[in-house]
Amino acid sequence: MTAVPETLFSIGEVSALTGLSTHTLRFYEQEGLFATPVQRNSAGRRVFTEQDVGWLRVCAKLRSSGMPLPDIRRYAQLVALGAGTEAERFEILSRHEGVVRQQISDLQESLDVIRAKVALYADRMAAGTADSLWRAGPECPAAAHESAEKP
Repeated sequence: MTAVPETLFSIGEVSALTGLSTHTLRFYEQEGLFATPVQRNSAGRRVFTEQDVGWLRVCAKLRSSGMPLPDIRRYAQLVALGAGTEAERFEILSRHEGVVRQQISDLQESLDVIRAKVALYADRMAAGTADSLWRAGPECPAAAHESAEKP
């Protein structure tokens, strides 16, 4: 049985696949955010495996959802260390999941208020009374107040 050669990607190809700039990819390497060392070809250029691309996609989501770089670095270090680090990896991810859930909740509350304001403007514009909005302060339907007051 013949081994299938591993597909390797250039930094430009990885940038296109992940949406991360080449500058960001170099920065991630410099900051120790890879779980395995970045390989180099015979010319000394970075080459990435499919596994590297998958790892970068996860890192990009962790970062875009607000995980601090030190937490991503620690997570990468733990992955590199392997067995015996699962509990700490779980803790890092669980803690971040809680942060993201709170962000989603906060954004949902904001969206509820915005939807109510859009509906108010639509109604008032249709009635020809939109010019009086905000003259006496904010006018929010009860639903917007209630959703903002929920714990």
